[in-house]
Order: sequence, then C-alpha cells, then structure tokens
Amino acid sequence: MASAAQNSPKAPPIVYTIAGSDSGGGAGIQADLHAIKAMGGHGCSAIAALTAQNSVGVTAVHAPPIEFLRAQLDALVSDLFPRGIKIGMLGTKEVANLVGEVLKEIKEKSNDSSRVWVVLDPVMISTSGSKLIDDDAVHAIIKNVFPYADVVTPNKFEAEALLGRKLKTPEDVQKGAQDILAMGCKGVLIKGGHTLTDENDATSELKATITYAQDYLLTNEELPKEADRRLCDSASGIWLRTKRWDTENTHGTGCTLSSAFATALALGEAKRQDESSKEGATSSIYLSDACCLAKAYVSAGIQQGVQLGAGPGPVVQTTFPSSYEHFPSIIAEPTSDLPAFPPMKAFSAEKSDDDGIPVLGRILPIVDTVDWIRKLAESPGVEDIQLRIKDETDASKIAERVQACQDICAKEGVRLWINDYWEAAVQAGCFGVHVGQEDLLKCKNAGGLEKLREKGMALGISTHSYGELAAAIGIKPSYISLGPIFATSSKKVGFDPQGLGILSKWRDLIPPSIPFVTIGGINTIEAAISNKQAGSDCIAVIGAVTKAENLPERIQQLNEAML
Repeated sequence: MASAAQNSPKAPPIVYTIAGSDSGGGAGIQADLHAIKAMGGHGCSAIAALTAQNSVGVTAVHAPPIEFLRAQLDALVSDLFPRGIKIGMLGTKEVANLVGEVLKEIKEKSNDSSRVWVVLDPVMISTSGSKLIDDDAVHAIIKNVFPYADVVTPNKFEAEALLGRKLKTPEDVQKGAQDILAMGCKGVLIKGGHTLTDENDATSELKATITYAQDYLLTNEELPKEADRRLCDSASGIWLRTKRWDTENTHGTGCTLSSAFATALALGEAKRQDESSKEGATSSIYLSDACCLAKAYVSAGIQQGVQLGAGPGPVVQTTFPSSYEHFPSIIAEPTSDLPAFPPMKAFSAEKSDDDGIPVLGRILPIVDTVDWIRKLAESPGVEDIQLRIKDETDASKIAERVQACQDICAKEGVRLWINDYWEAAVQAGCFGVHVGQEDLLKCKNAGGLEKLREKGMALGISTHSYGELAAAIGIKPSYISLGPIFATSSKKVGFDPQGLGILSKWRDLIPPSIPFVTIGGINTIEAAISNKQAGSDCIAVIGAVTKAENLPERIQQLNEAML
C-alpha cells in the first residue's frame, strides 16, 4: 500500500516519528523532523509523550490519552502511508501496547515487495542517568514493539538496562547484541562503544581507541552464500568507526541517528520501487548502508553542536552526508588500527617530486590477454593496466599469464594490477591487486591482505554501496573505485548504474588522499569528460580502448579528457 503522492518519483518518502516532544527543541520529535527533512524524507509525527525539559534536564513527563495517540496514527495511515518509521520515547505500557498494534496493522497493509522499515530508539534513560520509563513499559516495548523493529538502537547504557548486566569489553558488546536480537527484534545497533574506555579495568589497547566513536551493528538477516559474502554484511556483525569529537553538545544524538537511519532505509525502499529512477547506491540502501549514513549524519551534527542554555547543547541538523570527515569506516577489530596500503596520488593532486609517492594514471585500461597487455604497455600515455582474467580457472595457467604480463609491464615501465588473483600477483611481483567486495573478504580471510602489506603491494577496491564504501575505507587502500557509472555490458553486476550524482557524492565521502577511480560504460570522450567534471581522478576503461580503431589516438584523447 502507498499513498497517491508516493507513486510520484519526485515525492520524498514518508517517514513517521512516533516519539516524545522535547520542549527544549534539541531532541524528540523536534530533532526527528529536522533529521528526516535533511536526509530527504517527509516527516509525519505522532506524539507519544510530552516532556517538560530544557538543556539542564527533564522535569516532567506526560503521556497523552491513548485515544488521541490512536487518532493521530489512524489519520496518518489512512492518507500518508509510510516507507519508514522511527519510534522514540514510549512512556507507558499502554502507549507501547498501542504502538505495537499499529505496527502490526501497518506491516499487514504493506507487502514483501514494498517494505515499511521500522527503527526503534529505546529511550529509557536520560543523559543524566535518570530512568524515563518504568519497568512495565520496558517489558511492553520488548513484547509488543521489538517484533516489528528492523533495528533497535540503544546506547551502551540502555543496552545494559535491557540486558541487566554491564558491557565492559568489545566481546561483551557483541554478546549483548546477540542477546538483544534474541528478544525479538531483527537488528540491533549498540552505540557508544567508545565509552568502554571509561571502564576502570579497560585494557591499554581499548584505551588507545579513545579518539574514535565506535558502534556495533548486528542483524538476523540470512547471510549470503559464502562466495557472495562481504565485510559489510551486518548479519556477520560489523564495527563502525568515526572520529570522536571532543564536545559536550550531544543532546539529541539518539533521536537524530535513529531518524536518519529510518529515512535512509525509506530512501532505498522508495528508489527500489520506482523503476524509472533507480540509482545504484541509493537503490542499494539496506541496513548496513543506512547505518553508515545515519552515523555520518549524526557525526557531522556533533562536530557542529553549540551550547544554547546552561546545559549541553543539541547536535546540529545538517545535510545529507557529504564529508569524508564524518563518514564511518567498517573495521575488523575495534581495538586495532591497521596500517595503510602504499599510497598513490591522483594526477590532479598537488605535485611533489621528493615524496616518492607514485601518481596513478588518468586512465586504467582493463584487459584479459597477454597480447592486449603488450599493446597497451607499449603505448605512450599508459601508466597503469589491470589484468582481469575471466576465461581461465586453472591456477597454474593463471599464474603463467600473470607472470608473462608482469614481464612485459616491467620491461616497459608500466604498473600492472591483477584483478582478484592476489596469490599469482604476489608470486609474479606485480605492482598491485584490485579486488571486489566478495574477493576482498576472501583475501582477508586467507591472510592475503597481510601478505600484500608485507610485500609492499598496492591495493584497489571496488565499491557499489555505502556499506561497501565504509568497508573499503576501513582497509585504507591505494585507491577506491565506484561503478557502474553508466549501463555496461562488459560485466554482469548486481547494481543499477550509479550516475554522475552518486559519483560526486563518492568523491566527497572518500578521503582526498585516496585516488578515486570510476568504471562502467565510459565508452566515449564525452563520458570521460563528464566523469572528470563530477569528481573522478581516473577512469577504468575496457571497450573505449579495445574497440578503438586508432589505439594511440584514443589513449591520447582519453588522457586529455581527464585533465
């Protein structure tokens, strides 16, 4: 079921906030509506609690009559059906029971092909540590609301209250997430992992992460088959890390994050339902992707938070994530900080002759045969080539081809990148390896990332979604790629074309020190120019070179297009 307006591709997705009112304006539905709007949704509200509060604290809480809350929700559902729902403070057992009933009705009116996403922020404890709702309300939320929640977003202290025990280590947080999942929700994000450093018995390794804000996401989604698994799969459990901003102006962080989370999920659902405007990364927003966007949004708000009264100020409601400073990385271990792969510079970066950092070429041809490697390596204007072998599975024959190509490139002074087959690349002494997300996880699990670092080899990583981008940033590669920018027939991909708008977003979210490569359907000079203007540092090309009538001329034209 969808409202008439939602059938228009220009209509923003409708997102409900069922939460409490903050008379101080920094949290509750006031913050929710701002965040929903900033993230690209249309916010509707049903007030489930009224609070008397300011920046110093909460002085009173009042629950509106159940009949009036029901009337608010009935009015919304009858005309403005949601794509996403954020649930905040549910002050009494009766309120929680009613919200559970309404969620059940909404889920029944939707269907598997048009999902309504629900994010629950279990507001239980104030910033000062005071209980905001009684135990009966908590039990009612768990019994009647958790079963409809796609993700629950407690901070560490709320998670401890739900579990009835302290969380002192990353392992405690991970086990706590599993136990909260067992309460009936489909996913859980435990926020505030950095507060583990406040424990008296925190290890030195844990205390060393004090400059990071770290959260843990776990869902009960079915894992993909082993060959298709990725580092960003939330069903495996993922740690997200951003910079920790030294400020006390954090009022409303939980409300803001959960609203941004629900809106991001609604954006993805809306794009998937609209066949006329599917857009790679946006159409691919699921739980881990939405979590990355929500964490980026709230991180930007925390950095810009200002004090308005005598107490802590609210987070600032900003814009859709647009800065690498705030976008999270997905990390393997919350107590470690992996070394970066050998850096490269974009051709357009500021030049310095004495830093020894190689400059990535403006074009990255991708071919599959020794003959094509030879043609390209002998062509002026080619600095880097990628060998992508798809017609061979025998490891010894793959190794032979990789070695033959490396010998040619070494002779001509060209850098050779090997797609996926990192063992053969190490054996042949190639410059670098390029991996997709599935092969990135396989390489990591096989110890390949450590081996590549030991050999001083470069690493490039493909990305298609926000979760994949966060995973790539966590690896600290030599370059990051995005694709397909335009429709392509050269490779079967499970993602819609990204378009130039997503390309521009990616450049803003990738640290400027990491070159940005784009790929997919860049078959003309005009397409190359548009990629460059949108933010690409290097274009990976296949047909643009292999189908060229005059190869040297085409290479020159592509290089000039990327100036």
